[in-house]
Amino acid sequence: MAASLIHDLFNLEGQIAVVIGGTGELCGALAEGLAGAGAKVVLAGRNEEKGEARLRKIEVTGGEGCFLPVEAGDRNSLTVLREATLEKYGRIDILINGAGANAPTPFLEITDEEYERLFQVNTTSVFLACQIFGEYFVREKIPAAIINLGSMSGWVPLSRVFTYSMTKAAVHNLSRNLAREWAPLGIRVNTLVPGFFPAEQNRKVLNSERVENILRHTPAKRFGEAHELVGATLLLASRRAGAFLNGVELAVDGGYSAMTI
Repeated sequence: MAASLIHDLFNLEGQIAVVIGGTGELCGALAEGLAGAGAKVVLAGRNEEKGEARLRKIEVTGGEGCFLPVEAGDRNSLTVLREATLEKYGRIDILINGAGANAPTPFLEITDEEYERLFQVNTTSVFLACQIFGEYFVREKIPAAIINLGSMSGWVPLSRVFTYSMTKAAVHNLSRNLAREWAPLGIRVNTLVPGFFPAEQNRKVLNSERVENILRHTPAKRFGEAHELVGATLLLASRRAGAFLNGVELAVDGGYSAMTI
């Protein structure tokens, strides 16, 4: 009985999930989780080698999917990704926007090039993907789930990541606005907010002093592991378990956001 209930709540069989940033560490783990729940997964990113390696892990456990290349901040590339997915699978049900970049540059040293690059990767990519895939969801009346990757720095400013914090705050705001706009159509837009999970884009800012400060502020006293984001993702993706979750900013952070002094 219990196993049947869990299966019914979180079963994604027959659904197609596009994971932009699926070649990365965190979104790659999310893609594995979606595949484990029965979805066919499109790993979308720039690094084919990493995408194929992740795809092999999915297939070893009985999952299905493919790698498709994308430049996340480019409208034409995202449109090609949507059409290639539809050509291969016939539909799209879940979109995860997780492309990301960071830089530990002091504020007065941030260049126009760096500023524009981070907004292109972290914010413009989400805006464009929501437009391009959202147009399909609205037109075809798909009760889709869109999950955008946010950040603790989207809520509170964190030192040494000025531009990154701005980009993620914009993602949080966009997600809430779209949740309100598309709720009557059955399209849910939520934000998954990881705490501190070591990944390619943040390792450059994790020196020993910063690690000590992060752990002091995290009641769990450790960093998160990528697989620990999967449960929250399945909740947000599920049409049954997450049916009334819309405009939510769901933190998976070991208590970081609850900590004051």
